Amino acid sequence: MANRRSFLKSALLSAPATVFASSGILGQAGAPVAKKLTPNSIAVETLPLHFDVESGIHNLENGYWGVMPRSVAQVYAEQTAFVTKTNSIWARNVLPGGACLSAGGREARESVAAMVGALPEEIAITRSGSDALQQLITNYKHVKAGDAVIYCDLDYDAMIASMDWLGDHRGAQVVKFAMPEPATTANILAAYEDVLKRTPNAKLLLVTQVSNRTGLVTPVKEIVTMARARGVDTIVDIAHGVACLDFKIDDLGCDFAGWSVHKWTSAPLGTGAMYIRKSRIDDIDIAYDNHDLPAHDITARVPAGTVNFAAVLSIPSAVEFHYAVGGAAKEKHLRSLRDRWVDRVRELSNVEICVPDEPARSCAITSFRLKGMRSNEDAQQVQKVLFERYRVHTVWRKGVAKGPVIRVTPGLYSTFADCDALAAALHKEHAMFA
Repeated sequence: MANRRSFLKSALLSAPATVFASSGILGQAGAPVAKKLTPNSIAVETLPLHFDVESGIHNLENGYWGVMPRSVAQVYAEQTAFVTKTNSIWARNVLPGGACLSAGGREARESVAAMVGALPEEIAITRSGSDALQQLITNYKHVKAGDAVIYCDLDYDAMIASMDWLGDHRGAQVVKFAMPEPATTANILAAYEDVLKRTPNAKLLLVTQVSNRTGLVTPVKEIVTMARARGVDTIVDIAHGVACLDFKIDDLGCDFAGWSVHKWTSAPLGTGAMYIRKSRIDDIDIAYDNHDLPAHDITARVPAGTVNFAAVLSIPSAVEFHYAVGGAAKEKHLRSLRDRWVDRVRELSNVEICVPDEPARSCAITSFRLKGMRSNEDAQQVQKVLFERYRVHTVWRKGVAKGPVIRVTPGLYSTFADCDALAAALHKEHAMFA
């Protein structure tokens, strides 16, 4: 909206009225402006009122991407119309007064940077979290043939594939280990210490803050510190951490990170972000010889190409909504939704919760297994039964060393009734394979 207002103001002040009368732009000057949200102005109990979602289904699969609140969806629709109408006049940066693509991209970067406590020049906007992390991993300069790279079973598939790429194309030794279960803080740190100790040639370690498979929250800062002491760099996947957990980048101590802005920040689909600490920019190569941008500019690390401009322009509105709820209040609310269903199924001996009870090791996402659920087909059956019989939508996840799981992810708009529906269904179906 800020870009649109800047465009209208600069255009009206600098061009003849006849130009705008013939183009139709003048008619937009009186368009209503969305009311600006103020920090901590939205009470968590009113959050469902801010979303338009499919009725009649308990959607507990919000880990895929975050539904835009109505205010953001409105801005996105308006920005789409704006970009469609102004087209290359705006995108080619020829308008007076700074109303242009570069200004919109700058605003998006600045809002994301402020949100995570980084400098704007340490942030680049990408098409997704996978896009950001793939570029960080494959363009990390300091891996050569014979060096080792490390990841675990709970890391995300696209990132695992990128680490494997280093083996296939750089000759790196790829080392994989399994996250222990139960994944207590002590067990997690012991597992990372063990793999680092037995891999003295390691150069790069992938760390996931919140696992997309089980919802496990790892002690990132301790792992980063442990790896750095051995001369190992870390690339941190914070796709399910940003705007779900209340933290800043410096709390993690990492130099490289990537995430999806269309997840818990609830921006439009096709938005992600890359973080590189300013002092480490030169350790990540530019993307595909992207020499159109200065080599020391982080945006040179993003592949060239046309993006969804309207989605990028809508990022500041999504960040504004995040502030309106408040990071701490948002995390507390999501944890309460998670605890609601978990607490109601603890008595069921056939239900195994796949993250420990330590508050620091869990968040909104939590997965479970049913006793006797051993194969991917079993997990798919559980997902199908929950949806077809109870209208509870979850998703099965493979790739966990101990076996597949059912992932449960409430969203900002979810209610205790949604969580109770899952708990009630599990009370009836927990012995499915027992």
